[in-house]
Amino acid sequence: MNNEKSAAKARIEKLKTLINDYRYHYHVLDESIMSEAAADSLKHELSQLEEQYPEFITPDSPTQRVAGKPLDKFQKVTHASRMISLADVFSESEIRDWVARNYKLVPNGTEFTFFTDIKMDGLAMSLHYENGIFQQAVTRGDGLVGEDVTMNVKTIQNIPLKLNLDNPPEHLEVRGEVIIFKQDFEKLNQMQAKLGEKPFANPRNLAAGTIRQLDPRIAASRPLRFMAYDLVAPDLPTHQEAYEFLRQIGFQTSGQDHVYTHLNEVFAEIKHLGQVRGDFLFNTDGMVIKINDRKIYSELGIVGKTPRAAVAFKYPAEESTSKVRDIVISIGRTGAATPVAILDPVEIAGSTVRHATLHNSDEIEKLDIRIGDTVIVYKAGDIIPKIKEVLLTLRPDNTEPFDYEEALKNQYPELEFERPEGEVVYRVKGQDSDFILRRNLEYFASKQALNIEGLGEKNVNLLVDAGLLKSLVDLYRLQKSDLIKLERFGELSATKLLNAIEGTKQAPLAKFITALGIRHVGAQTAVALADAFQSLEALRDATEEELLKIPDIGLTVSESILAYFADEDNLKQLDDFKALGVRPVYINHDNAPLKGQSFVVTGTLTEMGREEAEDLLREKGATVTSSVTKNTTALIAGAKPGASKVTKAEKLGIKVISEAEFRELIK
Repeated sequence: MNNEKSAAKARIEKLKTLINDYRYHYHVLDESIMSEAAADSLKHELSQLEEQYPEFITPDSPTQRVAGKPLDKFQKVTHASRMISLADVFSESEIRDWVARNYKLVPNGTEFTFFTDIKMDGLAMSLHYENGIFQQAVTRGDGLVGEDVTMNVKTIQNIPLKLNLDNPPEHLEVRGEVIIFKQDFEKLNQMQAKLGEKPFANPRNLAAGTIRQLDPRIAASRPLRFMAYDLVAPDLPTHQEAYEFLRQIGFQTSGQDHVYTHLNEVFAEIKHLGQVRGDFLFNTDGMVIKINDRKIYSELGIVGKTPRAAVAFKYPAEESTSKVRDIVISIGRTGAATPVAILDPVEIAGSTVRHATLHNSDEIEKLDIRIGDTVIVYKAGDIIPKIKEVLLTLRPDNTEPFDYEEALKNQYPELEFERPEGEVVYRVKGQDSDFILRRNLEYFASKQALNIEGLGEKNVNLLVDAGLLKSLVDLYRLQKSDLIKLERFGELSATKLLNAIEGTKQAPLAKFITALGIRHVGAQTAVALADAFQSLEALRDATEEELLKIPDIGLTVSESILAYFADEDNLKQLDDFKALGVRPVYINHDNAPLKGQSFVVTGTLTEMGREEAEDLLREKGATVTSSVTKNTTALIAGAKPGASKVTKAEKLGIKVISEAEFRELIK
């Protein structure tokens, strides 16, 4: 066996152990040791490895079974017809492939229509009726054998104990999901808090745990619901008619079922549900797609453990698993050393994630993150990806704890670092170091600050190396005769750069405050400071009391501002700026067209970067924030917007405007 196969076999064994452990806790003990999204990611990896190395597939693999084992505490019941799970798909191309495979198995000329429904996140259940009277409820179990939980299920108020049928069949089996609505779950947890009890983890686990209680009074006290999605007995021609029949005889369904003729319609429904699913009363993580014709559905049969004629589209998870390939340390403009994990690329919340912030050395030590580890990565909304947990079961044998101080020495041998008392962050020792100077110059000239065209990283390094820039102030001392001596500059490029620098002498005050790089002071805080003090002179004389009166400025930010203006070097720098003709101009926004309005920008804009768009909004007097709230005026959505932001805006009744509408707004 070659090294690659040997490594694959070892990885498969570790994945099987961890997934089986997860499944046992989740499905048998009703405990969650990781999120379902993370577990799905591990199962997907295992499935791909087994597809590549089929000789390593064993009967105990999680891919060879449907669900968890039944509990011994309830009577076991063999299903007359196996309760199967659906194969997951994650993209339009996978859906097209699924359809193409099925067309090869049916007679030429057959045309499919597609039945869709939201995929509910609950406990699968089979209900049995004899002559229209409810007789038995059985959990899915392992798909072949489930548990008799009739007494608990009978307490669910929306399950009919007698079917609404004049001539009911001798036997009827209805399948569906036992769930708890999100608002009911929140109320239960509020009650738990009042009683001083531990809160429940999530609605799915609570529903499953409630059904498995031996005392039916517990189930009766909790707001369980049954949502029907399938009929086993009646010979109805289509899934659509089956749903209509279910509703007629007294069952509740999701209300999100549709029939489509073309796949493009299915894809449009996937997109729509992805945007609004956060508004549903229950949790959902996908959409079920079936070939609508039940005869064709039956004839296509089952492959492995899943039906050929149905799949479950899973929406991009906000969690997934990945491997840590390296840990690098980034030095910011304030000299702070921030560790970053370099990851195998993984799709999370609709985007490719290749790295995750680790915050500081304490975070690495707390999680014990090592190079080579398999980790759970999460991303809520548009925030920077972070590592939630290390999966120790999958840790390679030869890993070593990450030595932070050694890494700093290896990656930045020319720098010295210190960890100030009371802080968790290592910083470059001596703020006059060339390294920090370069970072400060880059930030000073960046788009979010003064936007000096022609002064990017390469030219900053060139000018610092040549000894022409030893401080920010030196930018305003540059001469053309000095520039044209350098390799990258000619007469024209030197003139352009000097003109760009000259143009910043009367920059908007807010932009200049941003450019100073005061710790904790970003673009929005700079606007608030400019509006409050209207000049640099007034800002440098500000008291803590005056600063704390400004909305959104708290103690941490005010202390940082006071510390900046208490530093003699910073005050000298401001005096030097003034002596060289730098006079930032306060722009009064009182009569600005967007004064008092608040915007959030999400997605990719075609004609400008997001930061440029935010600057334009601020110039018009608007406030720009990173998250949607009830105070947001509008959400500006470019290409591939954050789904959570769009959903929240729609839920709050906040207008979502396109890039074209945004351009009209700022004219």
